[in-house]
Amino acid sequence: VIVNIIHSVKGYHSKTIRFLNVAFDSSGDSLLAGDHQGNIYVFDLNGNRFNLVQRTMQACTALAFNLRRKTEFLVALADYSVKCFDTETKELVSWMRGHDSSVSSISVHGLGRYAITTSTDTAQLWDLDTFQRKRKLNVRQSVGIQKVFFLPLSNTILSCFKDNSVFAWEFDTLHCKYQLPTPVEGSVLLYKVFAVTRDGRIFVAGGKSNHLHLWCLESKQLIRIIQMPAKVRAVRHLEFLPDSFDGGSNQVLGVLSQDNIMRFIHIETCKLLFDIGSHEEGISTAAISPNGRYIASVMENGSLNLYSVQALTQEGNKPPPPTFKVVEDWSKCMSEANKLTMRVTSGRPQQPWKSKGSKIQTRLLKLQVNTSLENKENELPGGLNKKRLRALLKGFGEYPAKYRMFVWRSLLQLPENHFAFSSLIDKGTHSAFVNIQNEYPIKSRKLLRVLQRTLSALAHWSAIFAETPYIPLLAFPFVKLFQNNQLICFEVVATVV
Repeated sequence: VIVNIIHSVKGYHSKTIRFLNVAFDSSGDSLLAGDHQGNIYVFDLNGNRFNLVQRTMQACTALAFNLRRKTEFLVALADYSVKCFDTETKELVSWMRGHDSSVSSISVHGLGRYAITTSTDTAQLWDLDTFQRKRKLNVRQSVGIQKVFFLPLSNTILSCFKDNSVFAWEFDTLHCKYQLPTPVEGSVLLYKVFAVTRDGRIFVAGGKSNHLHLWCLESKQLIRIIQMPAKVRAVRHLEFLPDSFDGGSNQVLGVLSQDNIMRFIHIETCKLLFDIGSHEEGISTAAISPNGRYIASVMENGSLNLYSVQALTQEGNKPPPPTFKVVEDWSKCMSEANKLTMRVTSGRPQQPWKSKGSKIQTRLLKLQVNTSLENKENELPGGLNKKRLRALLKGFGEYPAKYRMFVWRSLLQLPENHFAFSSLIDKGTHSAFVNIQNEYPIKSRKLLRVLQRTLSALAHWSAIFAETPYIPLLAFPFVKLFQNNQLICFEVVATVV
């Protein structure tokens, strides 16, 4: 925890004014927080100062701080209205009415010009240049809306209803693009909370269960069911942890459950990486900065905690503890849902107040009973098989362009260790590659920067690479190919070398 913020009022009866909602700006360096008396504060995380920017005199139900005009923010209030204020002038910019119930969420388009406000009975689309309502989505009271929001970096709107239906709409025309199919039998889950990766490809839904559904929005298929630990009975909030080096395909998901603990899991390995909050100091809601550096959480006691993601993930950079694996008879797993299910397992000790026992990870593997040893050796992640891939390569000379990256990543069996890579990047540019542009003048500044980072990470990882003259020439083709995913680039070069 970097800081714990408590707003207390001294007097004859001292009391704490409870924070209700938080939101980061698009840079991730400013934090907006609203309390139950209607006070709105801006916290400058770089300048280490805060400012009271508005007194609305009523509790806020939702906040948004990532508008096109950086000093403006939206706040949904208890009287069902939505107001826009300016943090510098502290003046009211606009007042938007139209909801007949409490606004639960505000979603802002990637360009910052449009916003969608959602309540249980309606969702409304607003033009933030004119503050006029462009569209209104009404549904039958018997159905109800859970959430309507923009997909990141796209013109697609996703609408999620209480009957578990999920629709995607074209923003410009509001034509329905697709509807997600009904999940396979045996995996029914009433969706209540949602999250999407920054590249808009993976959609996660949770509800009153310890299961999470992972959907691929490109194939419109349910690709995985993640089973959280047994102590999780309901999921209250989901949010992906951004990473500068994953190209938007976020791998770490924050899951806030009914026990007021927010657990961060890797959606591919289903490992529990770290958690925040406890039974004594529970979390009510949370927000993650777009730069992935901070987590702001509103605590059950009404205070506000700010966490450093780098400090929380340092545990993940240590050597892993022993792994205990359990093999389960495939014949016992009858339903399609079971075939998709992966259990979240922990490599970390429990909360400090609990017994600090041995750090043992448990991973549930499901193997066919009659699978031969040879087949096991040829099996790859994602259902691929080395023998079939070899035959495909011999027959066609190359893999299909659409799946080429995926196939090679599977063949190389990259660990995708985000935390270890981040710790190498944090060490900065290695002295051996400070002036690499003099020896290898590259026209693209982005490509040069990625090459410098990759080489520096290799040199920090193993000092011999700082003394290897041919390493820039060897690494460059991979840098050019994987320039939008620097973690994969680093691991591919390290694996090949």
